[in-house]
Amino acid sequence: MSKNPLTVILDNNKFNGTNYTDWRRNLRIVLDYENQGYIMDKPLPQTLSDGSSSEECEMFERWHADHRKSEASYWFQFCNA
Repeated sequence: MSKNPLTVILDNNKFNGTNYTDWRRNLRIVLDYENQGYIMDKPLPQTLSDGSSSEECEMFERWHADHRKSEASYWFQFCNA
């Protein structure tokens, strides 16, 4: 995956304990660019069952994959603040 050109926003505006609102907005901009912003709004999908449709399975897997990527983005910011 190529580097998102908007991550410079987060690189230049790291979370410092007093700028949560601005930092969260910037994170949202970056995630929206990556088509992952929805995970900030949508709850974890229901647990899958044996009767889950292929569409439900795909959404479940996509949500988890996107959540892991976005989590990595914001934990990186906290660890390197």
